[in-house]
Amino acid sequence: MKTIRCMNKIDPNGLKLLDGRYEYGEDVTEEDGILVRSQSLHDYAFPKSLCAIARAGAGVNNIPIAACTQKGIAVFNTPGANANAVKELTLMALFLASRDVVGGIEWEKSLNDSADFAKVVEKGKGRFGGQEIQGKKLGVIGLGAIGVLVANAAVKLGMEVYGYDPFISVESAWSLSKWVKHVTNLNELFEEADYITLHVPLNDSTRNTVNAEAIAKMKDGVRILNFARGELVNEEDLIAGLRSGKIHRYLTDFGSYALLQEEKAICLPHLGASTQESEENCAIMAVKELKDYLENGNITNSVNLPSVTEPRTTSHRICIIHKNVPNMLGQLTSVLGTNHINIENLVNKARNDVAYTMIDTNSEADVAALEAIENVIRVRIV
Repeated sequence: MKTIRCMNKIDPNGLKLLDGRYEYGEDVTEEDGILVRSQSLHDYAFPKSLCAIARAGAGVNNIPIAACTQKGIAVFNTPGANANAVKELTLMALFLASRDVVGGIEWEKSLNDSADFAKVVEKGKGRFGGQEIQGKKLGVIGLGAIGVLVANAAVKLGMEVYGYDPFISVESAWSLSKWVKHVTNLNELFEEADYITLHVPLNDSTRNTVNAEAIAKMKDGVRILNFARGELVNEEDLIAGLRSGKIHRYLTDFGSYALLQEEKAICLPHLGASTQESEENCAIMAVKELKDYLENGNITNSVNLPSVTEPRTTSHRICIIHKNVPNMLGQLTSVLGTNHINIENLVNKARNDVAYTMIDTNSEADVAALEAIENVIRVRIV
C-alpha cells in the first residue's frame, strides 16, 4: 500500500480518487507522496521513501525544488486549475481600481445615525467618484492560463488590451482573442496602458518587474494590479509612486504591513484560489498527477522533470532519473542486456541538467546495478 501525506487540508473530491491502494492523511509517515497547498516544505525532512510532491496550485515557492531534484523527487503543480478564480478576482480588482468603492463603503459605515443620513450621504459621495473602464487601455503582462482569460474578458468589457509574453505557448496563442494587441517590448506596454495587471511566475527574470524605472515610463495615474506574486513589484518604489500620485491605485493579493498603511493600496489576504471550485479542481488535478507518477511513472505538469507520458504495455516499467550527460542510455541498456532483459519500449527526455528515462520490459531488472551507474539519481520499478 502506498502512503500519501497531506500537508494541508485537501478537497475531499480529490482525495476520493485515492482508492484502497493508498493510505493518506496528515499523520502519515514514510510517505511515498505529498499533497500540499501553502505549507512550506523548505525545512521538512524528506523521508527516503518520498518519490513525488504535488502542489494543489500553481506556485511552488513553498517547495525546495533544487533539493527535490537532487534527491530524485518529482514536483508537480496544477497550472490552470485555479485560472478562472484568479481571473474573476482580477476583474473585481479592475473595477475597484476604477471606482473608490472600498473608500465609499468605509466612509458610509463611519456616519452617525440621524434623520439627515440620506442627505449626508448624497452630499459626501462626490469624493468617491471614479472612471469607467470601457475604452481604457489594459496592459496584461504574462499570457498564460490566467493572463489569457483576463485579456479576453477585458476585450469583451470594451477595453483596448495589450498583451506581453515573450514565452507564450502555442495553446495560449490559440486561445487569445484576436483583438488583443501582442507587444514585444515591455516599455511599449508601460507607456500605453491606463491599467497594468501582472500574471507571470516569480523568478530571477521577473522579480521587480515593476520598479522605479518602469514606473517612470508609465502614464500619470496608472492603476496596477498584482494577483501573481508580491515580489514582482518593488514595494519601496511602488509606495513612492503611490505617494507622488504617479500611481493612482495598487491592488494586490499579496499585502504587507507597509502597504496596508497606504491609502491608495488595497490588499487582499491571498484570495486568488479561494473558491470551492478552484480548490476542487486543484485537488483533483494534483491527485491525478501524483497517482499516474507513482503507479505508471508518467510525468505531467512537473516543474523539475521533463514531461513523459506513455501507455502501459508490459508487466514492468523502469523509471530512472539521472543527470543529463552523454552515454547514459548506453550504460543503462548495457546493464539490462547483461541481464538478458529485452527492452520493449524506451523513452528518454531531458530538462536542463536532469533527464528521465522510462523503459518497458517483461522482466524484473536489477535495481542495484542501475543505481550503481554514475550520474543515476534514482531508480524505481512500477
